[in-house]
Formats: sequence, structure tokens, C-alpha cells
Amino acid sequence: MIIVTGAAGFIGSCLISKLNQENFNFIIAVDDFSDPRKEKNLVGKRIQERVDREVFFDWLDQNYQEIEFIFHIGARTDTTEFDWSILEHLNLTYSKRIWQACIDYQIPLVYASSAATYGLGELGYDDNESQIPQLKPLNPYGESKNAFDIWALEQERKPFFWAGLKFFNVYGPNEYHKDRMASVIFHTVNQIRKTGKMNLFRSHNPDYADGEQMRDFVYVKDVVEVCLFLMHHRRNSGIYNLGSGKARTFLDLVTSTFRALDLEPNIGFIDTPADIRDKYQYFTQANMAKLRSIGYDRPFCSLEEGIADYVGNYLKEDTYL
Repeated sequence: MIIVTGAAGFIGSCLISKLNQENFNFIIAVDDFSDPRKEKNLVGKRIQERVDREVFFDWLDQNYQEIEFIFHIGARTDTTEFDWSILEHLNLTYSKRIWQACIDYQIPLVYASSAATYGLGELGYDDNESQIPQLKPLNPYGESKNAFDIWALEQERKPFFWAGLKFFNVYGPNEYHKDRMASVIFHTVNQIRKTGKMNLFRSHNPDYADGEQMRDFVYVKDVVEVCLFLMHHRRNSGIYNLGSGKARTFLDLVTSTFRALDLEPNIGFIDTPADIRDKYQYFTQANMAKLRSIGYDRPFCSLEEGIADYVGNYLKEDTYL
């Protein structure tokens, strides 16, 4: 059996789809299942059992002999969350307990870190583990993810295989429930439906023109391909970037979304909200050399390819992966 935490969420549910596609059908889905909006993410998926995240460790103590892998994708992912107690419980304490269980029960582990750990990118975007303690995240979410990465690297006892994945800007199906945290592509389609136009955040940095802010956008289907590669690979433990490796502008992204809808771009600009303005990343780009060096050789979708698939096959009809 394979455990997926955060199973009803965006990346977790897409990962289960990929596992099912590869005939892994004995999936243990771990999550807080109280949000009815996430229920559609799991419709049609082959799942052995659902386990509430608050009773998961008791369940694991009884069933560990049947578990062959854990994907710990679940986390509090809201970058505007400032209640440290929530982040500490879900992103630190919970993750430490999973790490310890993987040691005790000899279970390999892949867990979700984040590119939010890089902050403004003062040290670049290289997944160099020696630099991780010097990173300066811009928000408590990023701080919680970086704190766990630091803790994991400091541990003398580790799972026999483990990998932390620094997800960059992931987009794709099954993010309907994410509200403000959903991808700009998702928000663009919704704004076009309502107004025929998309407003992007104006730049408040003189080094970047409006709409020329750049991010590494990575399609969720590529993300889950990497997860399965690591499940089979089970060597070269460590922390890895997971992006496309190519920064693109928000203007590129929105223009491609209009094109995917067979529309001419109609783009305006609004001020970046004050509560995130001083925490805003103007550039991210994953150095993917480390993952490539251990044998991952699949190409990543271009932004245009990913958006065409996401919009054409999912957002147009509000369907799920």
C-alpha cells in the first residue's frame, strides 16, 4: 500500500490519479476530509481506505507492515497564514512524526517542501543543501517549510530513502478549492468568464515592468511524474528543486491562457495587495541540474503546452484529473 497525505488536495489527488494510471490501486488517502469542495478531487479514484490525518499515526502503528511508500504532500499551504501555531502543527510537528515513523518502520519517504523557502532569491535558486540554513523566506509558510528542511538535514537518523521536493509554482487540474491560492491560470479563466479581461498585479519594483514579473511555473502532471520516478529510484536521498527550470513572465502566462480559450488578450493592471506587497517574489527559476544528475530525463512541459492541456481539457468544462 502507498500512503498519500494531503490526498484530497490539489497535488495529492493528481498524484493518486497518476498512481492509479500506473496500476497502484491500494492507496491510503490521508487528509482532513471535512471540506466538501475537495470531495470531487477523489471521485473515481481507486483508494483502499481514507484515514483522517488526526488519527493517522494510530492507524500507521497498526498497519505499517503493509506500507511500501509514503508521499507526504499534506501541509498548510496558505502563504498568507500568519498563525504560527497552525503552521508549526501541520508543517513541522506532523512532518517530524512522519519522518520518525519512516525510520521506525523502514518506509521510504517523499515530502513536499517549497520554493517559498528561497525568499527573494538572494542566494539563487540552487538546491544546494549547504545553503539551506542561510535562506530567508518571505512569509511564515516559507519559514515553516525551510525549518523542516533544516531539521531533516540535521538528523543523524534518517529514513533509508527520503527526498524533499521544493515545488515551484505548480498549476493544473484539481485546484478548484484553493481560492486565493489557486494558480493565476485558474484565476485568469474565471476573470475572463466574468469580465472578458484579466487584471495582473502591477510591478512595485523598478527593475520589472508591469506583467514582467517572472516565475518558474511547473505543470502538476510533471510534478507527479517526478514523484513516481523517485518512488522507483529510491537512491540519492536529499532535497531537490521541482520546477520547469525556465522562468516565464505573467504576461506570457495570461496571453497563453487567452489563446487557449481562442480569445485575443485583454490585460490590465491593479496594485499588488498591501498585505503581500513586501513579501512578493519577482523572480524564481529552479536549477534542475541536481534532479537531472540522478537520472531524471523526461522533458518538462512548456508553459504553452501545459496551459493548453489544463485549459482545454479541464478548465473549459470544470473537469478533474
